[in-house]
Amino acid sequence: MLIGVATQFTGEVWGLRAPYLEALTQAGVSFVLLPPQDPERLERILPHLDGLLLPGGVDLDPALYGEEPHPALGEVHPERDGLEVFLARYVAEKGLPTLGVCRGIQAMNVALGGSLHQDLASAGFTQVQHYQKGRGLGHSVTQVAPSPLDRLFPKTFRVNSYHHQGLKRLAPGLRPVALAPDGLVEAVLLEGHPLFLGVQWHPELLREHWGLFRLYSQV
Repeated sequence: MLIGVATQFTGEVWGLRAPYLEALTQAGVSFVLLPPQDPERLERILPHLDGLLLPGGVDLDPALYGEEPHPALGEVHPERDGLEVFLARYVAEKGLPTLGVCRGIQAMNVALGGSLHQDLASAGFTQVQHYQKGRGLGHSVTQVAPSPLDRLFPKTFRVNSYHHQGLKRLAPGLRPVALAPDGLVEAVLLEGHPLFLGVQWHPELLREHWGLFRLYSQV
């Protein structure tokens, strides 16, 4: 099984942080990194893949969903935005199994026509610590609809949380399957797709959550 992974920009290099590499390796899949490149080249690569991973990272440019930048907007990478929007639309159309992590769930939503809260605290989400201090588990989430998460977690479980943005308007076809205590959407599925799953937390940092990376082989 071969999984394509959209690259992160770290320093001056397009690569991927080690926890993702460890989680994918433990899941028993092979992977190839996909840096920004011409869509025509990507279209020659993608039919050879068995799945896709959209990892975490910096903020998405709000111009993608028709908004001006908020004062609390962080760093953006237009090249990465272009790559991930293209990839998310491609896999949604072609039915390629896909997992989105943190920024990944946000890229999925934006690519299909949704929008984001550019800064959760400014949007009134102040009762839950969405950018936690330290490692380990943070707030809880509750499953609200059937999804592959059923196989891995109880109805309510705890996650880690390192984000200041979140899903606002859901894209057509996306449905929420897990919520934080303050109502923020923490996981989504695309209706009618074999596996188009986005989670707002970072399972690559939690060994007890690495089962998410084995879902590719269960489709």
